[in-house]
Amino acid sequence: MVMPSVLGQDGVPLGGITGGKSFVVPELNDTDISIDGRLDDSVWERAAVITDFHQMAPFEYAEPSQRTEVRVFYSTDALYVGARMYEDDPSLITANVLLQGQGLPNDDSFNIMLDPYLDRRSGFIFEINANGVRVDGIYQNVSGVDRNWEGIWQAGSNIDPEGWTTELRIPYQTLSFDPANTEWGINFRRTIRRNQEEIGWISRNRLINPSIAGNATGLTGIQQGLGLDVVPYIVMRRERIFGPNGYEDDALEPQLDIFYKITPQLNAALTLNTDFSATEVDSRQVNLTRFNLFFPEQRDFFIRDADIFQFGRIGVGANFNEEGNDAMPNSALQNGRPFFSRRIGLSPGGTPVDINAGGKISGRAGDWDVGALVVNQDEDPAAGVDAQTVFVGRAALNIFSESLLGVIATSGDPRSNIDNNLVGADFRYRNSRLPGNKVVEGEAWYQQTDTQGISGDDASWGLGISSPNTAGWRGGYRYKRIEDNFKPALGFVNQAGIEDHAVDFGYRKFLAPGGSVRSVYAGFDAYRNTDLDSGGVISEIKDIRANANNNSGDAVEVSLIRTREVLSRPFTIYRASDGRGNIVIPVGDYAFTQGSAGISFAGRRRLSGSLRMTWGDYFGGNNFSRSVGVRWQPSNRYNLGLNFSENEIHLPEGHFTVRLMNFTTLINFTPELSWSNRIQYDNVSEGIGINSRLRWIPTAGQEGFLVLNWGMLDPDKDNDFSSINMDLSLKFNYTFRF
Repeated sequence: MVMPSVLGQDGVPLGGITGGKSFVVPELNDTDISIDGRLDDSVWERAAVITDFHQMAPFEYAEPSQRTEVRVFYSTDALYVGARMYEDDPSLITANVLLQGQGLPNDDSFNIMLDPYLDRRSGFIFEINANGVRVDGIYQNVSGVDRNWEGIWQAGSNIDPEGWTTELRIPYQTLSFDPANTEWGINFRRTIRRNQEEIGWISRNRLINPSIAGNATGLTGIQQGLGLDVVPYIVMRRERIFGPNGYEDDALEPQLDIFYKITPQLNAALTLNTDFSATEVDSRQVNLTRFNLFFPEQRDFFIRDADIFQFGRIGVGANFNEEGNDAMPNSALQNGRPFFSRRIGLSPGGTPVDINAGGKISGRAGDWDVGALVVNQDEDPAAGVDAQTVFVGRAALNIFSESLLGVIATSGDPRSNIDNNLVGADFRYRNSRLPGNKVVEGEAWYQQTDTQGISGDDASWGLGISSPNTAGWRGGYRYKRIEDNFKPALGFVNQAGIEDHAVDFGYRKFLAPGGSVRSVYAGFDAYRNTDLDSGGVISEIKDIRANANNNSGDAVEVSLIRTREVLSRPFTIYRASDGRGNIVIPVGDYAFTQGSAGISFAGRRRLSGSLRMTWGDYFGGNNFSRSVGVRWQPSNRYNLGLNFSENEIHLPEGHFTVRLMNFTTLINFTPELSWSNRIQYDNVSEGIGINSRLRWIPTAGQEGFLVLNWGMLDPDKDNDFSSINMDLSLKFNYTFRF
């Protein structure tokens, strides 16, 4: 049994703030175990037992309000983890989520973090709630987690008079690891939602990640089998386009994905006749800026091992916690990415383009992270683009304790017939072992493109430094320069010929226990975007904000925002359907001030939601914006949500109102069978989009979908909507594991 550590008067463990904890994992192969969450199999009596947990939040290293006990053993083919979460009153356990993979931001949960390489910078998270709902993720950039990664593992949970228990079986075939390692990094965390309490085994700065972990030792003789997953799909589809030139099309399409572990550390993937019909639809956005919006990737093939291809922390928030830079728009944060997988398989208008085949190699070779992606995309006659083969390569050498030095290269343009290439290099630094539990992170990167017919001014570079602390002072600075002809055909650039500066700092204070307020925060964020040629300002935003949270998870926030926008050409902010009612803001230098206030209520409640209002000057006029979100969950089988936002804008050039509505329903018949619906509407396009998905997961590695997408439009804005497209797909996949 692992003995509790000794705490000093300030709650920090004596003899070191973290680390030094380890336990020997026993190998137990002589018995079968039923993964039902009950911990009643006799094998658990012989497992390693961990009980020395401490509070992570709100007061790090304080005594937890409830006891937690974790048991661990391994066999030749899987790691087993069992946990008992003691609870004085089991009726207070929050277990609202019943849908596998939905996410557990508002439920009581238990998770295990594994770092099989013991490199303190990569790893996996496996999380479960009291209903046995599984959620997983893969670490990127040490402390960022990609929750879109999905592995095959088994788990179960059970509520009893003492609290709740859970069992996890994690097959080695699901992981990447070095078989020569007999030690893995490991950590555990428990969340109690009713009082927003986080309990951990090892933590620093109220965080758990691969750099903050103990060691599980004695892992010898583990086997991964052939490391081969064969995943055939069958897709039946009916598509209809309405209108004078409409058509109907029926198709029966097979698809095949093959995943093979070349070594336990290096993964290969092949996809043939790829279909993305079951992918979730994008959340609808209306653009009131001069620059293109950013929509994240949601297709599984590209999401797998996406962390390998992440470059220079472009697109990652200034800090890896809730206190990022609010002044910097997300599209500006993403600007300059060398690789953005949504460029592949989608036309400029967002319609799918067939992917004939794709191959990927990703993983580790010694101290190197490596990745290579090759995709053959079919022709796009509507855009006049021939069939294209594109390539992305990435390699990064892990140096120091938590840092890396990397290179990236891309070739091809899936949206044109013009040759395009990119090369880049980046350095990322992280040190989470500073005095006082503080963290510092930094990055520097350089990229250059080579585009047919264009020469000169084709580079981009940047640097940054931040201290993402969860308590006390935190802050960061970032610089980015993108030249006029920097054109990464496989990347994301929504603004070129610019120079960006972003700075943020603030202070968070956790208050003494027993009061109504848990923590308060105050900070300042600023963003400045200038033109490279003239040096003049394009955009400038300054934001002073403060927020407070209580122990139930409710929060309030207020901010004062000062904005400057310099228009060198007229800006069409509103486009009417007939083209004659467009509202155009003329060239000029505009400065305006706005206030904002919001309140949100803890999502663990049956009825929860948020309300936000913004008001003030806007381009010589004024803008009043309000948004409301409401979620009602009468039980863990039913969930209804409504999000509505409205911008009422009055300008000297005209008045208009922008409305967005998103209505969702979710019915969980069982943890394996669910039916979700999303209806989206905006009054700018006067379009309604309906997405309905029936999802069946009989067991991990098997999935079935029945998906309906229906689009309607009211171009005359007379409340008479006409259907424009319909797509009905039936899809099923089965993973054969060898």
